[in-house]
Order: sequence, then C-alpha cells, then structure tokens
Amino acid sequence: MISIITDSTSDLTLEEQQQYAIDAVPLYVLFGGQTYRDGLEITPADLFRGLREGKKTPSTSQPSPAEFAQAYTTALEHSSEVLSVHISGQLSGTVGSARLAAQDFGGRVTVLDTHTVAMGLGMQAIRASQMGRAGRSMAEIVDALEQVQKSAVIRFTVDTLDFLRMNGRIGGAAALLGGLLNIKPILAVRGGKVEAAGRARGAKKAQAEIVQFARDFATQNGPTRASFICTDGGEATLEEMRSALSDSGIEDFGNHKFGAVIATHAGPGTYGLALEVVN
Repeated sequence: MISIITDSTSDLTLEEQQQYAIDAVPLYVLFGGQTYRDGLEITPADLFRGLREGKKTPSTSQPSPAEFAQAYTTALEHSSEVLSVHISGQLSGTVGSARLAAQDFGGRVTVLDTHTVAMGLGMQAIRASQMGRAGRSMAEIVDALEQVQKSAVIRFTVDTLDFLRMNGRIGGAAALLGGLLNIKPILAVRGGKVEAAGRARGAKKAQAEIVQFARDFATQNGPTRASFICTDGGEATLEEMRSALSDSGIEDFGNHKFGAVIATHAGPGTYGLALEVVN
C-alpha cells in the first residue's frame, strides 16, 4: 500500500483529505506576532480582517524536516511506501524539507515536486491516491503525475494589486497605475513558477479571458478537468465562470478556497481555475 502525503497549500478540504486518505502537513503564517498552522489555525478571512485593523503584512514559512519525518513515520505504520507531493520548489522550500526528511527512511519515501500549487497540487494528490488504491506501483504513479505536469496550468486574476505589492512581487508604481486604470493582471502558474499571462481592462474582461483560455486548453489537450479556486470575495465571480463553462465538456472538479498561505500573496477577491488533462 502507498500512502499519499501533501502540504496545506494543496487547499484540499478536510473531507477530501479523509475521502482520499491524504495527509496534509501544514505550512505556517506569521501574523500579528503569532505563528499559525495553515488550514488549521488561521483562515484568509482572519488575515484580511487583521490587515484592515492595521496589523503588519503577514509572512509564511515551510514545515520543518522533523514535521515531515513524523508524518512519514505515522504513514509507514500502515503502508509499505509513501509518496509525498508538494508545492513547487520555485515557490517554497517545502519540498526541500520533505526531501531532507525522506533521507532517513531507506528509500520507502518518494518526494515529488509537482511544479504547481493550490488545486493544481491538490488534483495531483487525489490522482496519486486513486492510482494507489487501484494497485498501481510507485513508478507508475510518479510517471503519471510527471505527464500531467507537462500541460497542467493555473490561470487566475487578483482583485487588487496591493497584496502583490506588499509581498514584493510588483513595485508600488505599477500597483498604483494598475489600480487607477482598473487593470486586472492575468497570472499563470506553469512550470513551477508564477508568471504574467496577460492583462485585462476590468473584471468582466478578465473573467472572459480566463474562460476562453479554459476552452482553448480543452480543445488543444483533449479531456480536461478544472478546479475552480478563489479567496473570500471571489465566490460570485467563480460561480459565473463555472456557469460560462458548463457547456464546454470540461469536467467540473468543484469549488475550492485558497488557504491562508496563498491568500497572503493573492489578497481578497482572487479567483481562477486549475486545469489538468484527464488521461
């Protein structure tokens, strides 16, 4: 039997973690002089409320190798192997901590950088669980996930550029100009990093561009599944986008919320989707 371990940036719900027997090791959010476990002790709503009250910009940190070692020890009590799948190493040091911990388990733990985050990561973890339950080998599962990674992408937009500015992702002048002109950046997570994928004048055009991108992706790649993702304030737009894609033939993997770690950088009103090819 193969156990699947991921981290909290997968944004899997507790119900999904239980359904697919996936353990998510939490990252940390440092905020207001306290350290909180992502997904367990702090929500995006807590962050946004604290910032409105004047608290300093939060920061985030990865789990320690010792925390991964504990998760692996527990998993190996009832499994022969562990597959540990994580947020892109270009976005976080989490996968590095996991690899350090794995060295002490005699080859029974395989660590995989999924080159993505949020439900891009979450869908890979679920796929790994399904394959493991079907009796597939570690090599077969890893190969399947690596094939998924070649085309998988997250496409999203943010409501305000202020959070990207506060976290050093763009300059203050760019944020100010974008706000004045109502420019909505279209961003992508592909190949392990966040990159600019375009921009739109206004929220409706940004939404339409993401919807069209999803349609084009499915046309080019074949059977596709999509997970719709947002922070607080993005729910209504997310439903509009889901409705607009209801006739596209894309498999709807449901709505998911970004956790506090991702929300630290994205801010309220962020929304988008994670796409992967079904194979």
